[in-house]
Amino acid sequence: MNHLNEGREDYIKGELLHLIFHNEESLYTVAKVRVNEASQKIDDKEITVVGMMTEPDQEVTYEFKGAMSEHPRFGRQFKFVQFKKVLPETEQGIILYLSSDRFPGIGRKTAQVIVEQLGITCISKILENPAVLDEVPKLAKDKAQHVYKTLLEDQGIEQILLKLYEFGFGVQLAMKVYKAYQTEALDIIQTNPYRMVEDVEGIGFGRADLIGRKQGIIGSHPDRLKAAIHYVLHDESLSAGHVYSKNETIVKEAKWLLEKDTQDDISPLDIANEVIALGEEGKIIVEGDRMFLPSLYFAEQGIVTNLHRLMAFETDLDEFPESEFLKALGQVEEMLGITYASSQKEGIQQALQSPMLILTGGPGTGKTTVIKGLVEVFGMLKGVSIDPEDYKRKKEPFPILMAAPTGRAAKRMSESTGLPASTIHRLLGYKGEDSTWFEKGEGEQLEGKMIIVDEMSMVDTWLANQLLKAIPDGMQVILVGDEDQLPSVGPGQVLADLLTSDCIPAVRLTDIYRQSEGSQIIEFSHQIKEGTLPDFIDRSSDDLRFFPCEQSDVPKAVKQICERAIEKGFSAKDIQVLAPMYRGVAGVENLNDMLQTLFNPKSDKKKEVPFGDVVYRSGDMVLQLVNNPEENVFNGDRGEIIAIKTGKEAGEKHTEIIISFDGEEVSYTRPDLTQITHAYCCSIHKSQGSEFPIVIMPVVRGYYRMLRKKLIYTGVTRAKNFLLLCGSWESLQLAVETNTEESRQTTLKEKLADQPLEIEYTNESKGAMKD
Repeated sequence: MNHLNEGREDYIKGELLHLIFHNEESLYTVAKVRVNEASQKIDDKEITVVGMMTEPDQEVTYEFKGAMSEHPRFGRQFKFVQFKKVLPETEQGIILYLSSDRFPGIGRKTAQVIVEQLGITCISKILENPAVLDEVPKLAKDKAQHVYKTLLEDQGIEQILLKLYEFGFGVQLAMKVYKAYQTEALDIIQTNPYRMVEDVEGIGFGRADLIGRKQGIIGSHPDRLKAAIHYVLHDESLSAGHVYSKNETIVKEAKWLLEKDTQDDISPLDIANEVIALGEEGKIIVEGDRMFLPSLYFAEQGIVTNLHRLMAFETDLDEFPESEFLKALGQVEEMLGITYASSQKEGIQQALQSPMLILTGGPGTGKTTVIKGLVEVFGMLKGVSIDPEDYKRKKEPFPILMAAPTGRAAKRMSESTGLPASTIHRLLGYKGEDSTWFEKGEGEQLEGKMIIVDEMSMVDTWLANQLLKAIPDGMQVILVGDEDQLPSVGPGQVLADLLTSDCIPAVRLTDIYRQSEGSQIIEFSHQIKEGTLPDFIDRSSDDLRFFPCEQSDVPKAVKQICERAIEKGFSAKDIQVLAPMYRGVAGVENLNDMLQTLFNPKSDKKKEVPFGDVVYRSGDMVLQLVNNPEENVFNGDRGEIIAIKTGKEAGEKHTEIIISFDGEEVSYTRPDLTQITHAYCCSIHKSQGSEFPIVIMPVVRGYYRMLRKKLIYTGVTRAKNFLLLCGSWESLQLAVETNTEESRQTTLKEKLADQPLEIEYTNESKGAMKD
């Protein structure tokens, strides 16, 4: 039996009989095709084709390029990497096509006239230049326009795909181009491909330049220079976290990018001229020697504007005498079985008196305890219930909103206070990647009397602006965070800037209260913060250990530690391995592979789904990488694969993966797996906002670029019960001594200094509640 050759690129042509599965977002398609022609002899009259496909039409002939493969469950399939509709090639076929229902108002006679006038290649001629339809006698302009538009709909996407295939683009990226430009896509690609750098996510300067250079756009062409400037500025914001970049830096980096892998010698003056042009077009904002993306420039200004608005409203709790406050606080202390220290009392009192307050402090300093007391005293003094059950029967909103940047941080808030909490994105009604897709904002603001936002150090400039816009006048705002942790992944350092600007009352908690007998984790984290790491860890400690090992032995050491934890009754849900880098023997990717084998080994009883270089199987712990508002799942959420369905049991989905996120089940198809990764080991950045019973953290010299105090401090403070370090003690000491964090370039502090908030008190001078 002679089949298509395994592994080589072949083609088949045939009529698409019916769709088995098609995902409109991911484009993943499974279809049955009747084979009319193939590059190699094929015995099957019908075959299943699998790949990425846009808007497949049944009973239409397609050409698919790819290779035959053998699926272990579904048998032989043709996996295609390219596809196109096959246009009719005979005069009769073209007349039937143009007179079909796809072209209302074009009857058989008109279709025949079009073919007679323009020839057998009329369709390609019309697509290349729709003006040729003017040559067709008695063809009305509106009908001519409709013919062209319909041909574009039928052929436009395929034309774009075929053009992009020449430059190494895949179907998904090509589809993004089509969605951005629609019927103008081909024209834009052929005249100014550099627009894609700004307009299409996933297309960088290198790809656009490849197309541009092949089309003769080289050297100091203005479009090329503008794209390089925009790309470098955008990269500086996302990778370095800057809100602005120095003009000199952008010009220098753009020059390097433009000359990379070329013989070009680009003049810095030419680049500077295009900086001016981009500013005049409103694509960037230039102030003095600083350059901004407009979205970041206006987000910072929005933060300042909304801080002015919110600070202008005095809280009515100033009216309560201090005796009532102390009485309420005493009742709360009795109820919670604690006694607040003076700094914690100050935090509660300041929060009740101030329109806004920042509460900051390291682990164990009592931030959560202060929040508990604050909400209870607030309810007593305001005379409102803070029992969520009471509001299920009421139309009025719950008076206290609680939010955090990640799902796990929000869950911790809810567990520690007994009150509902959500992610900031969920609270604001986030609907998509475009920042304008929030339900809550200036037009429709939040409801309630007080909002408490935890893990504020993780909130970037864009999100902080959106959050503040959505807070109504008179709602009290409490921002909680640890200023010594890593700044946000996105641009800016909002919490740090607000604290150093002294524009908002702030209470810093420094005394350690959460310290059980013999525990060293919290003390150790404070030693790291102060840069006073001891020469060794006391081996008598029950919750903090260090295991020396070489970098090459890190996987073995981590495995042994995990095996001991399993013997003591812990599971994968209790253990989190943290690493600051992804690649290498001690990186996230390699450790995840090893840990999956340890915690969830391959078994005949467990179904699997291979995806790229990894395999997902039932029982795996996974981490959500992107926001998916439709499913109420957000970046940083952790879940467990509880079922994998394939074939008939998955219905039309072909392959379905069910993941449970704290009891909420979400369905994923195979293409959706780009949204997740294994969670046994994750980066320290990804762990922010979470706490784990056991944290295992390698620290080795191979991490040298990431050995910084804030990074190590953030990782250490994720440990709730046990912290187990391995690697090189010298590397750990180097990290703790490296306090030269890359400074983020922001102007929030300057803007607040130039536009000071009109407040009548400072942290020291604000009086207590009046007797």
